[in-house]
Amino acid sequence: MKKVLFILMVSLLAVSCSKQKLAEFNHDPINPTSVPGSMLFSYAEKSLSDQVASVNVNTNDFKLWAQYWTETTYTDESNYNIFTRNVPQNAWSTYYRSVLMNLKLADSIIAQESPVTDEDKAVQKNQRAIIDLVAVYTWDRMVTMWGNIPYSEALNINNSNPKYDDALTIQKDLITRATADLAALNDSYGSFDGSDLIYAGDVSMWKKFANGLLIKMAVQISPVASESSLVASTINSAKVGTLASSADNAMFAYLETSPNTNPLYEDFVLSGRSDFVAANTIVDMMNSLNDPRMSAYFTQVDTSSDANVEKWAYVGGPYGESNAYPAYSHAAPSIVADPTFANPLMTYSEIQFYLAEASARSLITDDAATHYDNAVTASIEFWGGSAADAATYLAQPTVAYDPANWQEMIGTQAWISFYVRGYVGWTEWRRLGYPAMNLPPSPATTNGGFPYRYTYPSNEQTLNGASYTKAASDIGGDKLETKLYWVPSAP
Repeated sequence: MKKVLFILMVSLLAVSCSKQKLAEFNHDPINPTSVPGSMLFSYAEKSLSDQVASVNVNTNDFKLWAQYWTETTYTDESNYNIFTRNVPQNAWSTYYRSVLMNLKLADSIIAQESPVTDEDKAVQKNQRAIIDLVAVYTWDRMVTMWGNIPYSEALNINNSNPKYDDALTIQKDLITRATADLAALNDSYGSFDGSDLIYAGDVSMWKKFANGLLIKMAVQISPVASESSLVASTINSAKVGTLASSADNAMFAYLETSPNTNPLYEDFVLSGRSDFVAANTIVDMMNSLNDPRMSAYFTQVDTSSDANVEKWAYVGGPYGESNAYPAYSHAAPSIVADPTFANPLMTYSEIQFYLAEASARSLITDDAATHYDNAVTASIEFWGGSAADAATYLAQPTVAYDPANWQEMIGTQAWISFYVRGYVGWTEWRRLGYPAMNLPPSPATTNGGFPYRYTYPSNEQTLNGASYTKAASDIGGDKLETKLYWVPSAP
């Protein structure tokens, strides 16, 4: 009996002493109820980069629409059919849910922290500014993809029917936000350190990124005459502090193993499929210009009809048609077969092209040719060429900057340099009208022409009908061929 009483007393004592820790037994360390803001920021960065880098036809068709690559067996996407796979819905969900909502939550969590020291306060301020810069970058991509979109009332779980804001109004607000973010950054202090998967928390790099983003957005709205003052002041202010060389490029680095490899590695290698070949649009252009980047972009194919003779050349498949995989050049293995291939989100070459355009439009007094040469040279060197290669290339009459044809010169060379950055290349074509694209055999546009935007997701028509209907009317129709306000009447 004494032994039984003793055991009961010990048991009661153990339970009594652990009451204060009983809550810990209800805590799941594998599925936490709260997540650090820095972790949400990392996730948003990766979600953004994955969406931008991918060529998965369910989520991102822009490397096809830029006519860098074309398809082999299934040619829907090269013919602008984004409806069968509901591509707009997938992209819309990724941007709003996986990127913007996680950025919003990250900012909310970090804002609730109570920094003690001045350094803590500065770090917190830097973190929130960087979060907003990534959000601005994402919003800019979306508003140039669709036109009017939910913005001021978006990301509010209590509002399932947000209004669509005017695209120009959004982009002007994005310039205001990025300007405020730039002013808030203090590079005497840190930010996210290793949780930042783009610049590793280097605030000085984010300041250059902010300036580059301001230049990009300002150039984009430059065709709007009423905004000339805003555009000029923004570019003139930002150009002195933007990316100064390719060492400043905003690159998202990937890892060796899934699920952290570059999506291109998944799409080309892990998938075990042979869905894409080089498009004749870019291959023919680069061949005609003796472009030194060709070997970095594509593989060669044996074009000899004689089985005993090899004749290797770069050959692109006819855009939008069914293409035999062995007959045409492919994306270079250094790009698609390397799981760690870094995804460029902003580059020095890109910003130099924008500054060349700003100069050509007389928005700044810089020499357009200098920025143009800088842009082309930086691109060639980025892809493994030398300064001598660039000089030889630029010396060609077909490449040397011609101020009388600046749209064609800048548009064509920027498009070539944006290889693997499909959306940016397609947008450059939409803005400047060059180079000439190949119309596929069965375009899914209602007018049989080229697409200038994504259509809105089908869910918006059913779940947010009134706002959708007004937005579609305001932009001139929810069609692929509808030209957004900054797209010229031609091409």
